[in-house]
Amino acid sequence: MRTVTFPVGGLYPVRHKHAAHRSAIRNAILPAVSIVPLRQSHGPDAELCVAPGDKVGEGTRIGRAIGDLCAHVHSPIPGLVREIRPVTLPDGVISTAAVIDLAGSFDRLGKVLARHEWKTLRPGTLLRLIEDAGVVGMSGVSQPTHTAIDARAAASCRWLIVNGAESEPYVCADHRLMVEHPAEIFEGLQIVERLLAPDRVTVGIGADKRDAMRRMRAHDADGRRRDYVRLSVKYPQGDERQLIRAVTGLEVPSDGHAIDVGCVTVSAATLYAIWEAVVTRKPLYERVVTVAGNGVARPGNIKVRIGTPIGGLLAECGGVTDPVARIVIGGPLRGYATTDLTTPVLKYTTAVLVLTATEVNAAPTAGCIRCGRCAEACPMGLDPARLYKLVAHGRSGDAVDHGLYDCTECGGCGYVCPSRIPLVDGLRDGKANR
Repeated sequence: MRTVTFPVGGLYPVRHKHAAHRSAIRNAILPAVSIVPLRQSHGPDAELCVAPGDKVGEGTRIGRAIGDLCAHVHSPIPGLVREIRPVTLPDGVISTAAVIDLAGSFDRLGKVLARHEWKTLRPGTLLRLIEDAGVVGMSGVSQPTHTAIDARAAASCRWLIVNGAESEPYVCADHRLMVEHPAEIFEGLQIVERLLAPDRVTVGIGADKRDAMRRMRAHDADGRRRDYVRLSVKYPQGDERQLIRAVTGLEVPSDGHAIDVGCVTVSAATLYAIWEAVVTRKPLYERVVTVAGNGVARPGNIKVRIGTPIGGLLAECGGVTDPVARIVIGGPLRGYATTDLTTPVLKYTTAVLVLTATEVNAAPTAGCIRCGRCAEACPMGLDPARLYKLVAHGRSGDAVDHGLYDCTECGGCGYVCPSRIPLVDGLRDGKANR
């Protein structure tokens, strides 16, 4: 088995995974109130299908996808729609949300779900099941999955890559899924292979996840040749562009997509959701989230319903114990800070982190000392400090010429900056204001 190395830049942040990576997945208590945004992908809001006073069941579709960038949204609990109101998502985007009060009986909870045969189904039917379930990318860009593995992708896909890197600190959700549900993930992979018919399949798993590698390989017994590789623990190895470059040697164009070089990547969590959608006909209304940080009493990996307020999720883990410097939704490098404990869990929420002052290592922002650490850490070979200054001085056009849109917002530059300059925020604003 070969080990692939990180091509350019990157860094080795303190991993902080010890508290959660051996913690078995446990079920969260069902929320009394679910706040379910209609934007659960990187596209627009889904079209609302319910109104205040409507009764909904577990898995009832409450939002209908509009266009290729949107995903269907389902009720995570049975109950009554209390109201429809705007909510602010972790990235600051405003979305319409259905607020649902828990009431009535469950259709799936606590029941053994029937297994449906899929190997005789046509690709179009498989894609329709994935689309109907509202599956999106769950460990990175939240693209609706049925558009990433549709017939257009199948016509160009030569290399299918399973992304099991999960190199960001604290986050362990995919790791635990691979350890505890390898058979389901492997069958999800077989479904994607059926849809894409790739020439090569590579399963990449972080070198720090030896137990996951053993469990996944133990279920690979269908006779198809697949490559298994150990991925560098260097961050951001899990970024799609870096993963493709490390595994295949191919370079995704700065203005293009993975499929432009014949590659499709899919995460372990997404494969598990595909398995649920096709084999058990279960919509995507719950997911595994890592709750960690020194400020939470019982860190762990929690299977939680979409729409659960993060305050309820923290209570599930014993609540906050130490003075909190920052609550982050997502990983510490790519995630978003929030102070609103009613912010709901989304389909692509990988983690909720409760960080103390020691972990945040906060300090006042100072002037750039031209140390070059941000450029050394940048996996895209950019000079973040220079781009930041160009944007700050209103020269966004020049910033674009110097690679602004090549920035993947991985956060590595801000992590290593001794002056604590908010480099990623500045570059993100520069793109948004173009």
